Amino acid sequence: MAWVFLIIAGLLECMWAISLKYTDGLTRLFPSLITGVAMIASLWFLSLSLKTIPLGTAYTLWTGIGAAGVVITGMLFFHESRDIARVVCILLILSGVIGLKIFHGGIK
Repeated sequence: MAWVFLIIAGLLECMWAISLKYTDGLTRLFPSLITGVAMIASLWFLSLSLKTIPLGTAYTLWTGIGAAGVVITGMLFFHESRDIARVVCILLILSGVIGLKIFHGGIK
């Protein structure tokens, strides 16, 4: 279950980072509330995953899911650059996340 919590934490990290874009410096109430709730929920799910998954592995996967997710969202919905170097870098992040999962020893 810890891996599920970690994936949820990473997706919530994407949510708060994307919603932060719409807060206008935390001056817009609804986007600011979404940002705050998603931040707290993300950290809570991360803390649950840390009961089983080693800190270094969990933190790296959490930030990797968040970083890759936000970049991919930016490319798909915000017309950010899709040049080959950027795509290769995202693939490197994803391969690192997958590698950590594989070499950690499987689902517990």
